[in-house]
Amino acid sequence: MLTPLEIEALELSLLVGVTSIIAALPFALACAWLLARRDFWGKSLFDGIIHLPLVLPPVAVGFALLVLFGRNGVIGAFLYQTFGIVFAFNWKGAALASGVMAFPLMVRAMRLSLEAVDQRLEAAARSLGSSPWRAFLTVTLPLTVPGILTGAILGFARSVGEFGATITFVSNIPGQTRTLPVALYTLTQIPGSDLAAWRLAGLSVALALAALIGSEMLARRMGHRLRGLD
Repeated sequence: MLTPLEIEALELSLLVGVTSIIAALPFALACAWLLARRDFWGKSLFDGIIHLPLVLPPVAVGFALLVLFGRNGVIGAFLYQTFGIVFAFNWKGAALASGVMAFPLMVRAMRLSLEAVDQRLEAAARSLGSSPWRAFLTVTLPLTVPGILTGAILGFARSVGEFGATITFVSNIPGQTRTLPVALYTLTQIPGSDLAAWRLAGLSVALALAALIGSEMLARRMGHRLRGLD
């Protein structure tokens, strides 16, 4: 039976994870398509920038987000004054931090899936009168679905496990930004909370494993269907 603290942290983690992936998915697919199908000046630099969150300390990413999206930040001030949107120190900021950290994994999975699709199939569709967009939507996109699902679920697993960028950008606020990893960190700072910390750690592991296994199963199932094996 889950305690109120565990339920709160789990629900917030799921909200942050799902929101971050839904928001990041179209941008990740667009970046993956650019990297897989287009050659342009600065492509290597663009690729490097996308993958920076994988190699930078998460705290550095969180600090950059605070500078950019804080209420007085370069982008945050505009969003607040124009639309009344605030990212810092609330769950939306946690979703933004998680999405940024998960973004490279999503792009990589989708890019590999796009590169595996034979471009001659699109060319054949265009030769039959389809526009480039229609050929992409009706030919390439369905064949890329396993990679998209894999990227989305891997991104979700990364999102719900995000700690460094989240706590730096949106702090540790109960009910707002205290996701599973942040709640676990909080418990490790309280003497005598070892059992509660172990329970949260086990819950985090179970959630991550479920996401990874689900990713593998969905990718295989969709791959079989696309090949007409089911």
